[in-house]
Amino acid sequence: MTADPTELGIPADAMRRLAEMRPGQATSLFTSDLSVNEFLLVREAGFRPVGLVLGSSIYHVGFQMGRWNRNQELTTLSQAMYHARELAMTRMEAEADQLGADGIVGVRLQIEFKEFGADLAEFIAVGTAVTADDPRHEGMSWRNNRNQPFTSDLSGQDFWTLVQAGYAPLGMVMGSCVYHIAHQRFWQAMGNVGQNVELPQFTEALYDARELAMSRMQAEAEELHAEGIVGVQLLSHGHRWGGHTTEFFAIGTAVRPLRPDHRIPTPQLVLPLTDR
Repeated sequence: MTADPTELGIPADAMRRLAEMRPGQATSLFTSDLSVNEFLLVREAGFRPVGLVLGSSIYHVGFQMGRWNRNQELTTLSQAMYHARELAMTRMEAEADQLGADGIVGVRLQIEFKEFGADLAEFIAVGTAVTADDPRHEGMSWRNNRNQPFTSDLSGQDFWTLVQAGYAPLGMVMGSCVYHIAHQRFWQAMGNVGQNVELPQFTEALYDARELAMSRMQAEAEELHAEGIVGVQLLSHGHRWGGHTTEFFAIGTAVRPLRPDHRIPTPQLVLPLTDR
């Protein structure tokens, strides 16, 4: 089980909403942000939506100065961006746990900087909690090795394909790196005018920052005993730090095999009937 939701800062109104949606209640109904097609494919994969779950954290992102002419990670900012997302994810998982869910599908992570504070940002995690028709598939729980509901940012279509092929999601894994990219000196910049030339200090900075984010994401997958990570995205966010400070963010869904053999559904040709 996940931690006590009240200790994680989940408000009383959320607890009441979850109690009303808990399966078995006379008035229970599910909410979901899945599209109609995604909802039907999730049901076809053997899972039943039980409710929309979310986690939120408004976080003050600290300040760290990078040296003007040096490539370097800004570790204070890296830690802040990671911890804020982790808080939102943990609260979303705790809500799913209150619903007795086996997992959360279609997870989205969002960041919104607030106008009432230049350094304040709200980190939001939202997804659809689901329960499995067969809680223990071939003797194995759908929950991960931490006994937490799995999380996945795969679409309903990709989730169905994954399960049909004999794989299960373990959890969303992520890595963050906020990096200061060194400025060019005046004569360096002038020497490049009108030329096609690689800028090694910029190349090295972006390469290093992405590698740090990727390695941290992979370390999380290893802790879940995953076989691999699917649907990886490498994102770059400038946020409000200026042109030479950027966050590199890696995120994907860690997966494990459900059985030794894998049956891949045969692709089918679909012809649209609409005339464009």
